[in-house]
Amino acid sequence: MTESTRKIARQATSAVAYIGDEPEDDDPLLAFAPYIHKQPRRNSITPDLQRQFVSTLAATGIVVQAARSIGKSMEALYKLRKLPGAEGFAEAWDEAAEYGLWRLEDCAAERAIAEGMSNPRANSLLCFMLAYRSRYREDVRLIVPGHPVYERIREEVLAEAGIVEEFDEEEE
Repeated sequence: MTESTRKIARQATSAVAYIGDEPEDDDPLLAFAPYIHKQPRRNSITPDLQRQFVSTLAATGIVVQAARSIGKSMEALYKLRKLPGAEGFAEAWDEAAEYGLWRLEDCAAERAIAEGMSNPRANSLLCFMLAYRSRYREDVRLIVPGHPVYERIREEVLAEAGIVEEFDEEEE
């Protein structure tokens, strides 16, 4: 941790609170268009910091930890996320959070399986994680014509192909 140069410790900004490692340059999550400040200041969240935040979030799944890794507050990051022109950062944030969640789920499953016999709480962790995970899954065998997911995908494919369906009045 870096020492603050402020006279009063509470005046120190989050920029001096935590120091994180630089993300790898070839990380595919970092190929987003970062927000560029119109008038950058010393404590602005630069494109490099935005990329490091996204990389850490993908690795940990924890927004607070990712914010600390770049030495910025969550409030500042959420403000940045909402700014016009920060859509690329927001999309990368969402994708990184999803990767992080998958990682946390995998860790929970691994821990529950490894400790299941000796730790009764591990089994409840596994049950919770599987129930949560399955809530958002669709059984592909049930996605047939008429199913909302089938119809949405069908409309997207037809629109992309430029095909306009004409309904025969006799069929209706």
